[in-house]
Amino acid sequence: MNICFFMGKVISDIDYKFILNGKNDAIAFFTIKLLNNSIINAIAYNQKADYCYRTVKIGSDVIIEGNLNSKLNVIITSIYTNK
Repeated sequence: MNICFFMGKVISDIDYKFILNGKNDAIAFFTIKLLNNSIINAIAYNQKADYCYRTVKIGSDVIIEGNLNSKLNVIITSIYTNK
C-alpha cells in the first residue's frame, strides 16, 4: 500500500454523485493544483465525499492524505481545508 500527502489549491468544482449499486454510497471528484504547479485528480468516497461537497470550494487550500490508484488518481483517506 502507498501513502501520499499533497498540498495545493482546488481548481475545479466538486463533481458529486450518488452510487445506487455498489459498495460506496457517494463519490466526489475534483482537481488540485499542487505547490509545484502539478495537477492531480482527487477522489473521495462516502462520508469524505459528503464533507468535500459541503466544505471544499474552488480556491480552497487543502492538504490531502491518500493513496494513488493505477490511474494515478489520489483516493482520499483524510482531507484538511482552510474553511
